[in-house]
Amino acid sequence: MPPTEPIDYIQRTRDQYTALNYPPYKWAHNVEPSPWQPLQKPLHECRVGLVCSGGIYELGQIAFHHKDDNSLRLISTDVDIQHLRTSHFAYDQTAARQDINTVFPLEPLRRALALGRIGALASQALTFMGGIYSQRKVQEQLAPTITEYLINDEVDIAIMVPV
Repeated sequence: MPPTEPIDYIQRTRDQYTALNYPPYKWAHNVEPSPWQPLQKPLHECRVGLVCSGGIYELGQIAFHHKDDNSLRLISTDVDIQHLRTSHFAYDQTAARQDINTVFPLEPLRRALALGRIGALASQALTFMGGIYSQRKVQEQLAPTITEYLINDEVDIAIMVPV
């Protein structure tokens, strides 16, 4: 049954970190607003990328392993979802392990493609483990790497799935 009240994700994250005996999470504060970029063409013509912070990896890849792991996994968008796994320290992975689409909506994107609602899927989805303490590493290493992959794959719009 869906919640009747909004979920306070900031408090929920604070509670999770406390329960794990981690130091309080240091929230990033962006001084400047993110630049808005409207779509340049209709969604049914767009190439869509998937970027997820849920610690998703494919069998054969190295699992994410510690709270400040800022590495990236590339997963082919034609992967058999039975080959996907999660490794993350900061959320209950039960639902994700039962249905990976709860944190990595690859099958819904495939359905959108089959229905003609999107023009194409990027060749690879990008995953990492959220909860990275080093904002500097995210800003200087992870985010530019993600951006580079999306540009090289000619992605028009990215679905960003935080967990």
